[in-house]
Order: sequence, then C-alpha cells, then structure tokens
Amino acid sequence: MWLPRPVDNSTGGRDRSKPLWHLLLFHDFYFIGLIVLAVASGAYGIYLWDKASKQSQRINSVIQEIYLVRGDLYRQSKELFDAFFLQEDKALGEYHQFTTSILQHLAQLQLIAIDQQERDALMEIERKYRSVVQEAPALFYRYQNNPDRKAQKSIYQDLETGVFRHYEEVSKRAEQLLLLKQNEIKQRLDDARRHSIAVLSLPLLLGCILIVYSRRILRQAIVHPINDIMQATHAISSGNLSHQVPEAGAEELAALSREINKMAEDLAASRDALVKSEKQAAMGLLVPMLAHNIRNPLASIRATAQVIDDPQLDKDSLESIQGIIHTVDRLERWTGSLLAYLHPIKPMLNQLMLSSIVQGALSTLQPKLNEKQVTVSENSATIKALVLTDEHLLEQLLYNLLLNALEASPKGAEIVLACQLSPQGLTLIITDQGPGMPFTPDPHALTPGPTTKRFGTGLGIPFAFKVCEELGGTLHFERPPNGGTRITILLPQ
Repeated sequence: MWLPRPVDNSTGGRDRSKPLWHLLLFHDFYFIGLIVLAVASGAYGIYLWDKASKQSQRINSVIQEIYLVRGDLYRQSKELFDAFFLQEDKALGEYHQFTTSILQHLAQLQLIAIDQQERDALMEIERKYRSVVQEAPALFYRYQNNPDRKAQKSIYQDLETGVFRHYEEVSKRAEQLLLLKQNEIKQRLDDARRHSIAVLSLPLLLGCILIVYSRRILRQAIVHPINDIMQATHAISSGNLSHQVPEAGAEELAALSREINKMAEDLAASRDALVKSEKQAAMGLLVPMLAHNIRNPLASIRATAQVIDDPQLDKDSLESIQGIIHTVDRLERWTGSLLAYLHPIKPMLNQLMLSSIVQGALSTLQPKLNEKQVTVSENSATIKALVLTDEHLLEQLLYNLLLNALEASPKGAEIVLACQLSPQGLTLIITDQGPGMPFTPDPHALTPGPTTKRFGTGLGIPFAFKVCEELGGTLHFERPPNGGTRITILLPQ
C-alpha cells in the first residue's frame, strides 16, 4: 500500500500529495489481497488435511482388508477341520466360499495399493495364502490316510508352526509397512497443521500492519491537514490574514489549503484597498474646507501684503510684509501637498538623468540650506545611465525628505544623499545628523501621522510613502547607532 512521503512545508508538499481515491484504491487492493491470501491459506490447509485424511482412510481400509483376509483364513481353516475331523458335508463347500471371499479381498487390496512397495507386500500375502491353500489340504489328506491322535497333533503343529506362522509373518510385515505409512501421514498432518497456522497468521500480521499504516496515512493525509485547515480558518476569521495553511496531505486537501491561502491573500488585498479607500475618504473630507477656508483667505492676505509693499516703508515694516508673504506661500505649499496627497497620483515614467532630478529638489531647498548653513553631499552625477521614473514625483519626494532632514539637522551639519544604480533598482539613501525620529512611520496609517514641527501638517512622510508606492518602490526609516536618521528609498527599474 501506498505510504505518504514526508511533507516539505517549504514547497507546500504539492509534488508529493496523492488524491484520496488513490489512497482508498491502494487500501482496497491491500484489503482484497489480505482476503485472497487468507482464503488461499485456508484452502491450502483444507487441501492438505483432506489429502492426508483420505490417505489415512485408505491405509485403514488396507489394514481392515488384511484383517478380513486373516479372519476368513482362520474360518476357512475351521471348515477344513470340520470337513476332515467331524466329517461335515457342507464344510468343504463353505471352505471354497471363504477361498473366493479371500481372493476378492486380495484383489481389492491390489486396487487400493498406490505404490510398488505396497503392491509387493500385498502380493507376498497373496502368495503365502495360496501356499496355505495348497499345503493345508495336503496335511489333512495325509491325516486321513493315518487317522490317529499322533497324526492329528502333527497336523496342528504343522499348521501352527509352518503354514500359518509364515502367513502371519508376511501379514505383520505388511501391517507394519502400513502403520509406518500411517505414522508418516500423521507426521505430515502435524506439519501441515503447523504450516497452516503459520500461513494463516500471515494475513493476521498483514492486517495489523494495514491498521497501523492506515492510521498513519489517515493522520498524515487527512487528520493533520484538516486540523491545519480548521486552525487556519479560525485564525483568518479572527483577522490574521497573513496565516498560511501548510499545503500537505491528500491532493484534495492540499488544493483546499491553496485556495484558503489564496482567499486569505485576496482578503488581505481587499482589506488594504478598503483601508486605503477609507483613508482617502477620511482625508478627502478636508478638501472643500481647505479650498474654501484656507486658500481663499490666504490669497486675500497675500494680495493685501503685495499692495502695501512699498520700498518707502521703514525696514521693520518691509520685513513684516515679507514675512507675511513668505508665511502665506508656505501655507500655500502645505495646502498643495495636502491636496496632492489626497488625490490619486498617476506617474508619468520617462528616461531621465538622476542628477537633474536631484538638482531640481536641491535648488528649491537651497535658500533654507544657506540660512541654516547645512550642506548636502550627493553623488548623483556619478550615475551616467538614464533612470526610469516620474521626474516631478521623485523631485517632490526628495524635496520633502531632504526638507525633513534639514529641519532635523543642527546648524552647520551635513546631509548625505547616496545614489546607486544596480540591476535590482535605484537606491537612494538620505542620512542626517539630527536627533533621530521619535516614532516609526506607518505607511498604512489612516491619519498622516504626528509632526515635530511647529507649523507642520505631518504630510511629508505619508506623501513620500504614497509616491514610492505608486512608483512600485519601498521606503524604510531607521536610526543608525551613531545617531540621526537614515532613509532608504528603493525604486525598481
């Protein structure tokens, strides 16, 4: 019967699983084989027993016929005595009848004999009998010529020590031969009985093996996979959609496990899409309010500041007006970032030089870098190959992350932007010398996240996550042992 091989969970066991009908078919064949073996063993034992029994009956028949011959011979001798000593008229007739009966018994013995050894022994009995038939009447005829007691005694001695003794010796030899054969048959019967017990115990042993291995097959191919499926359904129904069912056991159960895993993956994707939709819907509620309550007043404030901006005003007034304009512009950029974060992004991929994108982000950031005396060390110019990306999205991504690094860096610090292009994709690493991020950004959070800046919206990092997601890349934040923050961006090519 088939035994399931050990299942390798790393490959799911799909190449080793067998269908249930295959297991049942082998189980049925094995069971039918046990029945056939048991029937054959029983039939063989019955055959041996029947053969030995018939042989024993045949030998008993031979011995019985020999006894009948002996009995008829003694009765025949009695009739001979009655004929010669008692002068009975019917004695000789009965004598001849016994002769005929004995010859019939001897003929029957020849028919019953099955080998030459038995035939020779029975022929010897027949010859001795015929010798008795020839010699005994001669003795009695001799007595008839001299009927005295001495002659009668001589007849008894001659019959007892001569004719009948020789016949008895031959008869006993034949009986011993038959008894020896009967003992051999009995020995064969004992051997057949022992062999039959051994042969009949073989199906019992195989049946026990079938039970043991059937339980093992049931556990490995059915029970354990069903338990795994039940545990998986409980875990999935509890919300753990990352739980995977081992694809083991019978082929049908392995296929069911694969479908459950696929269902869990589909549910996880649907959940992520739903969370993303809810996130977009929740943030989208702010769009009308921001458009009406922020942008319009900001435009009025900026217009008013521009109207009153006159070079003839004193220095403090001019600085205040410029501060108002810069603050309004900053609020406008924040509002634009928020709106860009809320609306769907459609990347426009082109083959571009990485250095031009990096310089575009740095040129916008340069006034703030100069103000804080922070330098940016980057090697984008060393990458001579074209990269496939969206110029504006990647530039905004770098601007937001570099701006965060600038605002977190102390005065006179350095920001390192390391660029690397490999077959695996484009890697950008931004490292600052600030105190490090106080939290780990979550790309799946429903809200933008906390901000450490006085007038921040917390949308810079979520916007970066969204850009990376739309470009098919990943974004990771970590705190190096020597302090600061390291941001790793990986974009596929």
